[in-house]
Amino acid sequence: MGSFSNYWETKILDHLFGKGVYTPPTIYVALSTADPGESGSGLDEPEGGGYARAATQASDWNSAAGGLIDNAAAIEFDAAAGDWGTVTHFALFDAATGGNLLAHGSLAQPKTVNAADRAQFPPGDLEVTLD
Repeated sequence: MGSFSNYWETKILDHLFGKGVYTPPTIYVALSTADPGESGSGLDEPEGGGYARAATQASDWNSAAGGLIDNAAAIEFDAAAGDWGTVTHFALFDAATGGNLLAHGSLAQPKTVNAADRAQFPPGDLEVTLD
């Protein structure tokens, strides 16, 4: 289960209290071999091997309930062209590369991604809470 980053908490609060305008971005799911932390400074995405963040749409997510939102559809990464290592965390960003960390969390089970493997989150497996 993941939680909002400091960046996203601030953006949402400013928006809710009329201190700023916030337009929901395309949300990209990233994988990490380390805990990104609240600021994203610990992010360690796989390099090479065909790795790229997975873009999502609003329809890929269920409606939030009880302070939790999860994926309605499978979120799939392209097949690995090389080894990505053992991913232990996920992160949500507002860009395909770089960008702002929106949320992060640990995987229920670490996953070693080798060449030809396809990392994915089946429906309901990627959960984010507002804390």
